[in-house]
Amino acid sequence: EQSCKNVEAILEAAESGYDKVIKTTCFLDNMNDFAAFNAVYGEYFTNKPARSCVEVAKLPKGVLAEVEVIAEL
Repeated sequence: EQSCKNVEAILEAAESGYDKVIKTTCFLDNMNDFAAFNAVYGEYFTNKPARSCVEVAKLPKGVLAEVEVIAEL
């Protein structure tokens, strides 16, 4: 959930918002966490932007998930 809150802060700083996100790339430390991640993701990205989701070997600072977004300004 912290990743989504961080994304929200960045979008707000850019005078954008979740409704203007057109593409996300999601990086998970463990794909077994996808269902839990997807539940939280769905609460924030209600406009259902295009999405890629991949498992990675390791994320910075030991985080479990990271979300990259492309949004309209």
